Amino acid sequence: MNYQVVTKTVTPQTIAAVRRRALNRDIGRIWKPALDLVREFLRRHEGLRTDGHNCFLYHHPAQRGEAMDIDFGVQVVRPFDGEGEVICTETPAGEVAMTTHVGSYDKLGAAHEAIHSWRAATGRAFAACSWEIYGDWNNEPTKLETEVIYLLS
Repeated sequence: MNYQVVTKTVTPQTIAAVRRRALNRDIGRIWKPALDLVREFLRRHEGLRTDGHNCFLYHHPAQRGEAMDIDFGVQVVRPFDGEGEVICTETPAGEVAMTTHVGSYDKLGAAHEAIHSWRAATGRAFAACSWEIYGDWNNEPTKLETEVIYLLS
């Protein structure tokens, strides 16, 4: 896939999330149980989520390859008091580099690679986090869209 990386300024988005600490290789097995807790919370708090999407917020460690904190969440319409493992957090505001991945999630790494290549080519620096916003679910992988976003410093 040919990725177009763009920069823009974004505002924070509130998310209901469960935070886990993990290595990249473990994300595939831990995201669903964490997101299930968020969805259960949202079912009990009607109106907090309207048409929000899943959002995974990655807090990058100082050394690439180390474990990181990841907020597995869902966009919500307003701040709220956390409950149990579910916290109220938000994506950061500021200038970002972003691209859209269209296709199956197992190929999502290519979008991250495209942004890292863009960073190397432009000399820009990343801040300490990135996030993915997953579009509406579709059984047809060619219709799945995921925004991949890196905060710039």
